[in-house]
Amino acid sequence: MSFTDPDRPSRQIGRALPRSASRRLAQGRGRFASDITLPRMVHAAFVRSPHAHAELGAIALDAARAMPGIVGVFDAAAIDPWCTPWVGTLTHLAGLKSAPQYPLARGRVRFHGEPVAMVLATSRAEAEDAAEQITVDYQPLPPVVDALAALAPDAVPIHPELGDNLAFERRIEAGDIAAAMAMADEIITLDFDFARHTGVTLEPRAVVADWNEGEQRLTVHAGTQVPHMLQDIYALHFGLAAHQVRVLAPDVGGSFGIKIHIYPDEMAAIAASRALRRPVRFVADRLESFIGDIHARGHQVRAQIGVTRAGDITFFDVDDLTGIGPYSAYPRTSAVEANQVINLIGGPYAVANYRARARVVFQTKAMMSQYRAVGHPIATTVTEALVDAAARRIGVDPVTLRRRNLIADDAYPCQSASGMRFEALSHHGCLEKLHAMMGYDALRAEQAALRARGVRRGIGIASFIEITNPGAAFYGVGGAHISAQEGATIRLDAAGHVVLQAGVTEQGQGTETILAQIAAEALGLAPEQVLVRLGDTDSTPYGGGTWASRGAGVGGEAAWQAAHALRGQLLTLAASLLQADPSRLDLRNGQITDDDGTARMALADLARIAHFRPDTLPPGIVPELAATRHHVPRDYPFAFTNGVQGSLVEIDTETGFITLLRHWVVEDCGTIINPLLVDEQIRGGVVQGLGAALFEACRYDAEGQMTNATMADYLVPMAAEMPDIEIGHVCTPTAETALGAKGAGEAGTAAAAAAVLNAVNDALAPDAALLTALPLTPARVLAALGVIG
Repeated sequence: MSFTDPDRPSRQIGRALPRSASRRLAQGRGRFASDITLPRMVHAAFVRSPHAHAELGAIALDAARAMPGIVGVFDAAAIDPWCTPWVGTLTHLAGLKSAPQYPLARGRVRFHGEPVAMVLATSRAEAEDAAEQITVDYQPLPPVVDALAALAPDAVPIHPELGDNLAFERRIEAGDIAAAMAMADEIITLDFDFARHTGVTLEPRAVVADWNEGEQRLTVHAGTQVPHMLQDIYALHFGLAAHQVRVLAPDVGGSFGIKIHIYPDEMAAIAASRALRRPVRFVADRLESFIGDIHARGHQVRAQIGVTRAGDITFFDVDDLTGIGPYSAYPRTSAVEANQVINLIGGPYAVANYRARARVVFQTKAMMSQYRAVGHPIATTVTEALVDAAARRIGVDPVTLRRRNLIADDAYPCQSASGMRFEALSHHGCLEKLHAMMGYDALRAEQAALRARGVRRGIGIASFIEITNPGAAFYGVGGAHISAQEGATIRLDAAGHVVLQAGVTEQGQGTETILAQIAAEALGLAPEQVLVRLGDTDSTPYGGGTWASRGAGVGGEAAWQAAHALRGQLLTLAASLLQADPSRLDLRNGQITDDDGTARMALADLARIAHFRPDTLPPGIVPELAATRHHVPRDYPFAFTNGVQGSLVEIDTETGFITLLRHWVVEDCGTIINPLLVDEQIRGGVVQGLGAALFEACRYDAEGQMTNATMADYLVPMAAEMPDIEIGHVCTPTAETALGAKGAGEAGTAAAAAAVLNAVNDALAPDAALLTALPLTPARVLAALGVIG
């Protein structure tokens, strides 16, 4: 079937529909984990370490126990019997090491904010008041803050039993680097410094755990992307069978990858529910979120590119260093970001010579791990800044250099120098569409005229690739119980409506809406006739949840296959009643029709007969009104998407302020299920990328204290600072699925910072100034201009 035909019957795929939950949420009818109140529920508050690194001495709990409303007070010794430790390693990341992590710190604290003790009370205020009465004897140890210093021979090992602070190292070498260097007429070396930042979700992390002693069953309401993964982990570490654990994901107020990890405070709260035999709620406040949520993007990269005077890129050479905090995150590890950085650098370009090293080190900061577009912004920024620097060095336009070196659109399937396999991409098609959308030549002419008047305006381009629809190659091969497959169950109810249950989840991106559209098209219904149910391990098919832009490509394909199976069942049943050939029947607009569209029977009537009068069916006909199907990518480890972004900026050379004037994205995510939701996903991703470019940084002092852990100090992009974001599409469907859909949720984030950095450096080119550190603060701009030291 071609989803590009606008005149096909019952067209739903490709329609721009608003999110089905928008009205409910706008009316304040959302139900988040923090809204859930259960009988006898108590609230958790934590005592957190004020030190980045210290030995733990005596912990005095008695004063807290005497406070009003207190139900329980726990330190590590009290909580450990209820929960086993976890270690964040995967076998396919050879050599990765980490120490066991516990719900509450044992013996030593290793980051500012690590939970040390927990108080349970009948209200959060009472719990916090009692927590202030707990005294802890800390014996400070030298902090290990800088990633490079953590590797020094005399560095204090954060985990003495591991020997040193190197958690993981990987090298790639492809082609002939020495020959490629000799071939290059110019070799450009740049040193990049990327600041840490974090997700700053609208809804902070939240869990409500309820151990039912009578049923011997644990129910956890969690703001999560991955209910089935949590079910498996909770069963493992709380000594339960999987069927004894139910995880429900209600409405989730944003996640961006922050809510796919195991956090010690959440595990402590769940353990307390078992110990107390009553419900426990923990909701992180904003300070706890800043110092306890996963951080990401903190990388230092030295990179080289070689180019001939004719404009041929001969090699990329990269050395990436990242500090991940004191532990590798569980269960996805903290090595994946660096691993993806070196996998993706140079990916859009036809360059066979590539050398890379990634080093992942422990340090006494909050943990780093997966966050939206894992590794992509680092890889894209390094690659695209190098390409622009090469273009400046040999005196050609950056678009011209890309046209010469991007992988040709007819060169697929092919493989990158790092080993990434590409099914079909459209770099040149995207670049030409962006060039036209931007009015590139006119922008260059305007830029030249403005420069003559002293106005610093810059144009930046950044091509990118994006990993979507991951298969087992991501985590399963390393031993993690993170499902690569996705399931969908669909059934026709007695009123003629369809109920679809799926393993993917909704965090605001519109998963419910696109699944309804997919099922509606297959069954000839309106999307509002499809009731979508997600986020309950008791009722939804087993699946991996929502991450790595897999909702439409993997979860949507499972829904499509299940809906088609149900379609076949319904047409067979209708044919038995109508004495017709099922191959000559169709489903359109809630009717069983002939293939020419003539209505023969309402679907609601078919449902009524099947449910209430099966005795009227012909002999041997048993109504089958439900189907379950699963999908897992097999032909390729990932379905790569691609695209290109453009940025137009203006710089005030007196203040260093950067004004974002316009931003463009052309993206190829294959079949587009819902253009409205895809475009808004891209815009949201761009805004997060612009935050990384200009504003966001988790700042630490020399003692390992996060110094800007409030919304007053941690800068996020605001609407007034954002430019118009124009979006275009090229469509190259994946042949691995019937839908042909790839992911789109991380495309905006992947290249926004790279486009802005290139635009800023383009604006500053007349001043021979160059920036390679993010965020691009006014102080850094002025320093690059020599205005300040």
